[in-house]
Amino acid sequence: MDIVNKIACVLVIIGALNWGLVGFFGLDLVAALFGIGSWLSMIVYDLVGLSAVWCIFAYAGRKKMK
Repeated sequence: MDIVNKIACVLVIIGALNWGLVGFFGLDLVAALFGIGSWLSMIVYDLVGLSAVWCIFAYAGRKKMK
């Protein structure tokens, strides 16, 4: 599961950086790379969202173990 946690962390960081670009510069890098509303950009957004949920549950699980 360690590799899944690392992948999820990387995807959450990518999502956070993308939102930072949107907030500071009005640039949606995912949409710029893959097209606004394209199936590929939707997959990226879905994976980032699922990774965030995964990280929430992974963090909550660790807190209960300690």
